[in-house]
Amino acid sequence: MPNITLVPLLADGQFHSGQALANALGLSRTAVWKQLNRLQSLGLEVESVKGRGYRIPGGVELLDDGRVREALQPPARALLHELQLLETVDSTNAEVLRRIAAGTAPGLVCSAEQQTAGRGRRGRQWVSPFARNIYLSFSWEYHQGAAALEGLSLAVGVAVVRALSGLDVGGLQLKWPNDVLSGGTKLGGVLLEMAGDAAGRCQVVIGVGINVAMPTAAADSIDQAWTDLARLCGGTPPGRNALLAALLNELLPLAASFGDTGFAAWRAPWMALDAYADTPVVLSSGEQRQAGVARGVDERGALLLETTLGLQPVYGGEISLRAAS
Repeated sequence: MPNITLVPLLADGQFHSGQALANALGLSRTAVWKQLNRLQSLGLEVESVKGRGYRIPGGVELLDDGRVREALQPPARALLHELQLLETVDSTNAEVLRRIAAGTAPGLVCSAEQQTAGRGRRGRQWVSPFARNIYLSFSWEYHQGAAALEGLSLAVGVAVVRALSGLDVGGLQLKWPNDVLSGGTKLGGVLLEMAGDAAGRCQVVIGVGINVAMPTAAADSIDQAWTDLARLCGGTPPGRNALLAALLNELLPLAASFGDTGFAAWRAPWMALDAYADTPVVLSSGEQRQAGVARGVDERGALLLETTLGLQPVYGGEISLRAAS
């Protein structure tokens, strides 16, 4: 793993001479030069101009515990058990699952500057360049088993849209079961994983990824149309600390109340954001394909697919939904 001690010094986006960086870190110019080269592997662009020095164009906003906590509203602050901000992790979901196995209490929040093995649904890679996006996972405990959690991923999507709306990001929609879209392109996604007893007491890890300022080079491996907040906000996306706090202000109260309310309270808001309402679609699961018209979701969060056989509920899992061509 490259040493990232240089990143805070370059985070302001201004030029810094090699000698100034060396002095600040107590290193030789050669050691600084080697570190600058290694930053490329983090997905960070480092610009070098003779006579001016080095900079990260546009700068980066690093996650800051104090700034996140300061922006939390009282309900979220009361529900937060622990805030873990990491530089690098394989996956924030995986880290929270490990902490659950070690006995941590519900309400652990984990976010990271970079994931080396970030993942989405269906085992897909979640592209996770350093300090450019939001990678967030947190745990909550439920006592009614997995059946009581039906529709939770959809409710999380609604909460994410509400958080972004509060930061003046409008025009967002949701795609069943777990994508946040803008103009038909993917802005973010949700991944839920469970530990414990599927029929009783369990902890759920709620993972959310949001593209904030995705470097084009890092996005080369994304296999679908995507967008980020920088594109949606004229090049000036919300700050990552403000965004993380806004997400927690919506998500922690949702998680705490969902065991009692279930999806019923979230169905109408989700339907109002449904990107594929009354649209011909094709569902794919492995080699199986099923075509029909998407008619929203039922009280359990199942997709209602209208086919020649009538209206059929389709439950989540390893299913992909696409508009019919």
